[in-house]
Formats: sequence, C-alpha cells, structure tokens
Amino acid sequence: MKLIVGLGNPGQKYKGNRHNIGFMAVDRFAKAHDIELCIRKKKAVFGRGMCDGREIVLLKPQTFMNLSGEAVLYLASFLKIKTKDIITITDDTELPFGKIRIRRSGGHGGHNGIRSLIYSLKSEDFPRLRFGIGRPPSKSEKDLCEYVLEDFTQEETNLLNEKMDEVIEAIRIMVLGSIDEAMNNFNKK
Repeated sequence: MKLIVGLGNPGQKYKGNRHNIGFMAVDRFAKAHDIELCIRKKKAVFGRGMCDGREIVLLKPQTFMNLSGEAVLYLASFLKIKTKDIITITDDTELPFGKIRIRRSGGHGGHNGIRSLIYSLKSEDFPRLRFGIGRPPSKSEKDLCEYVLEDFTQEETNLLNEKMDEVIEAIRIMVLGSIDEAMNNFNKK
C-alpha cells in the first residue's frame, strides 16, 4: 500500500495559495482515480482506493504545513505503511514554475512541511515530488513567506492545468514502484 501525501494548509483562505500545490495534486489525483477524500480522523482528511491495481491512501494533513508530520505519522502507523511507501507532494521555491523534481529521499531543503515529516517519521527515506512555484521577483518587497501564501497569478493558473496532468502521471508511475522511471521522465523536462 502507498500513502500519497499532499502538503498544504487547510481552509478556504489558503485554497489557491502556491503553498497548497500538494493539496491540489491530491485532489486532482483523487478525481482521476475516483477516490473520495471523505474520512476525517486525527487532524487528517483521507481516502482509500486503487491506482492500476495498487491499493493507495490519499492524505491531506489538516495540521497546517509546519506540523504535517503529525498527521502522516498517525496514519502511516495506523495503516502500517513503511516510510519508503510514503510519497509526498510539495511546493518548491527553488524550482522555476511548473518544473517537477522527484527524489527517492533527502533532506528538507528548507521546506517546513518536509522538515516536520522528517522529524515525525524519524527518517528522510521517503520519496517526494517537488513542484516548482518560483520565487518572488527580485525587485519585490515580498518575503518568501508572503509569496508562498499568495494565490497563483492568472498566468500561472492558466499553465497549472497542463502541469497538473504531468504531476498526476508522475505520481502514478511512483505508485507503481518505479521511482527511477519517474525521475528519468520528469526530472529532465
């Protein structure tokens, strides 16, 4: 069984924020695979279903980004899912908008949601898909925190649908157990 975790912040206020790309991806994946995210327990919203014959659980932690690890640890422990079978989806300000980067494991790279997962799971050994959201313009007075909590621009929104199709395909390949194939197909684009 694979646990697919989209990182984000709960609530309508944050729904269209750049920081919520993980939630958006999980919602899109759920729709594509006819999975209802209707179970609410222990600071989490999740649903169970199938992806090409593999059992999966989709999770959106409701703890806010910086405490995401709490919900992930609870559900992974409850369902007895190994750390290497937890796939995370998150935003990345170091990548240009729409760029996908897949890794088998690694550090937090300054991302507080990933930092929380590493702390809670006591491991860096979980695959992750990072979606580039870019950085604020260099002459902007915005700091990074403000930037990630802003909604996508109209131009970004127009490109998001196309890019989300790539994210969904990358996740599907990762679920089927081929992290190397996913990295080869998407890290080079």
